Amino acid sequence: MAVSRSLLALSASLVVLAFFVCVNASTIAHEAEELKSQSPTNSSTAAKLSDGAWNEHAVENPEEVAALVDMTIRNSTERRKLGFFSCATGNPIDDCWRCDRNWHLRRKRLANCAIGFGRNAVGGRDGRYYVVTDPSDNDAVNPRPGTLRHAVIQDRPLWIVFKRDMVITLKQELIMNSFKTIDGRGANVAIAGGACITIQYVTNIIIHGINIHDCRRTGNAMVRSSPSHYGWRTMADGDAISIFGSSHIWIDHNSLSNCADGLIDAIMGSTAITISNNYLTHHNEVMLMGHSDSYTRDKVMQVTIAYNHFGEGLIQRMPRCRHGYFHVVNNDYTHWVMYAIGGSANPTINSQGNRFLAPSNPFAKEVTKRVGSWQGEWKQWNWRSQGDQLLNGAYFTKSGTAAPASYARASSLGAKPSSVVSMLTYSSGALKCRIGMRC
Repeated sequence: MAVSRSLLALSASLVVLAFFVCVNASTIAHEAEELKSQSPTNSSTAAKLSDGAWNEHAVENPEEVAALVDMTIRNSTERRKLGFFSCATGNPIDDCWRCDRNWHLRRKRLANCAIGFGRNAVGGRDGRYYVVTDPSDNDAVNPRPGTLRHAVIQDRPLWIVFKRDMVITLKQELIMNSFKTIDGRGANVAIAGGACITIQYVTNIIIHGINIHDCRRTGNAMVRSSPSHYGWRTMADGDAISIFGSSHIWIDHNSLSNCADGLIDAIMGSTAITISNNYLTHHNEVMLMGHSDSYTRDKVMQVTIAYNHFGEGLIQRMPRCRHGYFHVVNNDYTHWVMYAIGGSANPTINSQGNRFLAPSNPFAKEVTKRVGSWQGEWKQWNWRSQGDQLLNGAYFTKSGTAAPASYARASSLGAKPSSVVSMLTYSSGALKCRIGMRC
């Protein structure tokens, strides 16, 4: 009799637990839809904006952004407490969509999962699907329908997917138009061995699930940027992804390595950017945030760098910042040669919950580097480290007056403990998603 009662009690507990799983999952989906429905849709292209308009894309209420994303993280954490009934990892982006076996039927839900300063990037969510069937890039002025270049230059919103595995070698830089998503899930897609991606004077771009490597300098050629315009392009630097005067950008779950210049560079007043879940390897100057010390329009820049793995073969600039506000949160730094985070021209750097594993070189243990400035100057810059895990002798040189207003503008989400960084970044890089299975 006692055994029967125990079994009955256990069965009842399982039923109640299952009920809470369903309710909580439904609530998360409802909250995600509500958050995105409240986001304004920018219907004009960036090329039409006035000179001062980029300031409008800076986040007006960073505290609200942090509160909203913190709520998403709490939801993810609560789901993890349910144990084997949930596939959640605690990574709020991944937990938003990766548990769905039918993700391929609901691809655009990814746009509801962005966090941080780039959380309003809708990409091509409000447009049709465009299936890339042809990996060729034979004509940068008159691209063939079915190619990636033909897709990204269109004037209308598009969610771009790929019919099969492919390697795309671009003859000239791929100049994107506004409101586009490049979604590599379900195929092994690489942009490699040629030019790479340029996001210039546009808005609302999502790049997800692409392998980008061995990008080269190209240019001194005519290149089309829209159905109605093409023009002469000077030499491009050879960045994997170059963000120039653009806003509402989300770069998520890509694998990037070994390019001629930077892996991800954002300059010329670009803002409202999230760089998340990427795996970066084998490169020298990894990320540049800000055009130059004298270009003060970069003071509007707000960038979230979260859940990335900075891996083997990296040397410096993870990132290297100028002027703006940078939230570096819950990243895994396992390799650097010179330094990890650097900057000049008084940027605000808010480092929270990262794991920094210093190299064996006793002269390269410092995480931070101030570039081209004397100590009396950089002592005033607001650089802080909160909850970071510093391993193998790593140390972070803090500075500034801990000004609340400054750090509020460099805060975009609630940091999780650095002890769980390995779990948060375990699936960084381009995912190997299979149709009909959890990704």
